[in-house]
Amino acid sequence: MKSADYTKEDFRSMDPWRLFRIMAEFVEGFEHMSEIEKGVSIFGSARIKEGTKYYQLAREVANSLSLAGFEIITGGGPGIMEAANRGAFESGVGRTVGLNIDLPFEQSGNAYVQHGINFRYFFVRKVMFLKYSCAVVVMPGGFGTMDEFFEILTLVQTQKVPPTPIVLMGEDFWNGMIDWVREVMLNNDDIMISSEDLDLVRVTDDPHVAIEHIEREYGKTRLKR
Repeated sequence: MKSADYTKEDFRSMDPWRLFRIMAEFVEGFEHMSEIEKGVSIFGSARIKEGTKYYQLAREVANSLSLAGFEIITGGGPGIMEAANRGAFESGVGRTVGLNIDLPFEQSGNAYVQHGINFRYFFVRKVMFLKYSCAVVVMPGGFGTMDEFFEILTLVQTQKVPPTPIVLMGEDFWNGMIDWVREVMLNNDDIMISSEDLDLVRVTDDPHVAIEHIEREYGKTRLKR
């Protein structure tokens, strides 16, 4: 893996000027995303290939969500992101959005993004995902996917964002983690979470269950947004 070169800039002297670049990304992102009304962010690995189980599952759920009137937002890259944008594109009615990130590896845009924007900063990009999403679908993935999942889960748990349905798709992938959360974080002598926190997440392999859950929870909360 190629390592980023952090020696090119003196970060301490550049920080005041970096604020302008950060503000520009926020302004561009807000302008670009302002028309999104019913966004669903779909997260997952960039490394999952076409023809595999999870690629097809992401494609199917995105297609069905688009037909149900939702707009699909992804990271704009390959793998699960491509599958989700592709499913939305193939619906013929849904808007497909890609929020790409500049990386030294892996991340290149996919052909199914209709409305794309590039980001330099992860934290600005995550604000765009969360601000314009009324629901989140998380497919199997790596560290980046886990970061996105636990960030939205924390924000919902602490009520920093409106109630947002979170669906984990891929029972074989997620059930071990959910079991660990239940057995260790919840049942530890020093309880780390509340039992109600587990209700914030729905785990399923069935796209119909995922969409019914999202539509039901969105219907309960849309007036609060």
